[in-house]
Amino acid sequence: MTTLGFLGLGSMGGGMARRLIDAGHDVTVWNRSPGPARELVAFGARAAATPGEALAADVSFSMLANDDATDAVLDSESVRSAAGRRHVVMASVSPSLTEALQLRFQDAGARFVSAPVLGRPAVAAAGDLSILAAGDPADIDAVEPYLALLGRRVWRISDRPSVATAVKAAVNYNIIHALQAIGETVAMTERQGVDPALFTELLSSTLFGGVVYTGYGDIIARGAYAPPGFHIALGRKDLALAEEVAVAGGVHPATMPALIAVFDRALADPELRDLDWAAIAEVSRRGLA
Repeated sequence: MTTLGFLGLGSMGGGMARRLIDAGHDVTVWNRSPGPARELVAFGARAAATPGEALAADVSFSMLANDDATDAVLDSESVRSAAGRRHVVMASVSPSLTEALQLRFQDAGARFVSAPVLGRPAVAAAGDLSILAAGDPADIDAVEPYLALLGRRVWRISDRPSVATAVKAAVNYNIIHALQAIGETVAMTERQGVDPALFTELLSSTLFGGVVYTGYGDIIARGAYAPPGFHIALGRKDLALAEEVAVAGGVHPATMPALIAVFDRALADPELRDLDWAAIAEVSRRGLA
């Protein structure tokens, strides 16, 4: 039986690892704090004492918070345990780190796939993610049966792993624009006496259908930003990733400076900084801009 490893058991990774366990796979899990690993052991996983132990599985996956965490956990020493095996990074990290990780795994004699995902924690737990896969087609073929347990569709983006992370940053940049547009227009119409729930329903039921306007429109209308499904600080991280992609390609997005300013204002506000990233809408609603 193929053994699987999973590193990073936060709000996204925990649900993803659970799906692999529930499918009957032999899964070794690792997390910086032991609590989430213990919870999965109760469902049949094995807890790894070190990242290298999880990376020694035939196929391993990681879902860590950001560049710093991913770079620290998947360091050269740990990656040596993956020699002759495959690893899939599913976190939203920078294209530059993705390129460095590709070389790191290559130097260790291991195969590497980049597969960031689209979806919130509940979507991950339901196995309904959209997965953006990039790497050698043979490596994607090898891991696709496991990715199929985690998502509704695997989008094959490129044979260059860093392209998947660039595309993920671009998608999140679109989401951020939608959050800001909803916040601005809710503020405009609220001040005309219009119920925000009615206005966001109008948007999502007519010209702006889809999960972003439907889901986030409802969150913004109700001001239901806690507990955060996706922390505002992570949204600022993704905005920085989008900026990196733009600069690398010689693109100068006109809205980038304004969106950075909105996130920075929200993070500086003690009432907003610990909320869901949709709370950037409150910068406009509260006249903080």
